[in-house]
Amino acid sequence: MNRILTSLLLLVGMFAASFIFAEDTPAAALLVLAKSDNMLSIVDPASLKVIARMPVGNDPHEVIASSDGKLAYVSNYGSGAYNTLAVVDLVAQKTLTSVDLGALRGPHGLVFVGEKVWFTAEAAKAIGSYDPATRNVDWILGTGQNRTHMIYVSPDMKRIVTTNVSSGTVSIIEKTVGGRPGPGGPGAPRADWNETVVRVGNGSEGFDVSPDGKEIWVANAGDGTVSIIDVASKQVTQTLAADVSSANRLEFTPDGKLALISALRGADVTVIDAATRKTIKRIAVGHGAAGIVMQPDGARAFVACSPDGYVAVIDLHTLEVVGRIEAGQNPDGLAWAIRR
Repeated sequence: MNRILTSLLLLVGMFAASFIFAEDTPAAALLVLAKSDNMLSIVDPASLKVIARMPVGNDPHEVIASSDGKLAYVSNYGSGAYNTLAVVDLVAQKTLTSVDLGALRGPHGLVFVGEKVWFTAEAAKAIGSYDPATRNVDWILGTGQNRTHMIYVSPDMKRIVTTNVSSGTVSIIEKTVGGRPGPGGPGAPRADWNETVVRVGNGSEGFDVSPDGKEIWVANAGDGTVSIIDVASKQVTQTLAADVSSANRLEFTPDGKLALISALRGADVTVIDAATRKTIKRIAVGHGAAGIVMQPDGARAFVACSPDGYVAVIDLHTLEVVGRIEAGQNPDGLAWAIRR
């Protein structure tokens, strides 16, 4: 009897301890995907500690949070083998029912704009949007390009940019309203999407739109170059010999002064001065890197060092590595969840 009572007290104590020490998701949380673990980690950016981990299905590559910071969406990629978006409740710290994309296989790039999840579907050569309110994919557009991989959607949802890795191109897709009759009746204008395909370099994958919206910078993994596209003319105006072979991601700092480029098979993160177009530093981070995300206040950058199994923390004032986050095997996609 004493043994049974002792065991019960021990179990109650263990449960109470786990309850007491369970940590809530911070109002500003860093999200980190570990591809080999099939897990999403919620990280406290102040302590750099993982406070929760949730399963997110096979081969998770990219993650994005809803505008209220309460949900996360994760693309299950599989090079076209999978067709789902995992969904995580960041407040309750639990995985919800995933989104079935049907024939839109190989989802990868993600953004959350206008209360919708916008995604690429690489195997389908398409992009689309998912409406969480109706739980439906409510819009699809084919790009006609190979490996449509990463995506940007402007705040007004009138311009979409994608990189097409195997085609070595960038698609600039713009919404126009013509005078032809539309579904609303004879007098209703009809919305069309016009695509301009811009040839850049081989292996165009990582890219970013400058904070002022005037330029698109594309890292070409095959050529080791960076193509700069003028948004107004939709033409490449400059190609930088940046020596970024195997480039994976390119991200501007929030003030637009610097561009950071990671390389899957490189030891460094390359830093380019956006005004001078010159490489000003190469920051040693390990044996290769993938995802990059900037801290919203511009103080730090976080870089997923996939081969080494950690996320490097870079001080954007000193351009030095100032910390590491142990967030699972083969980290890749990163995002911020700001709860509102």
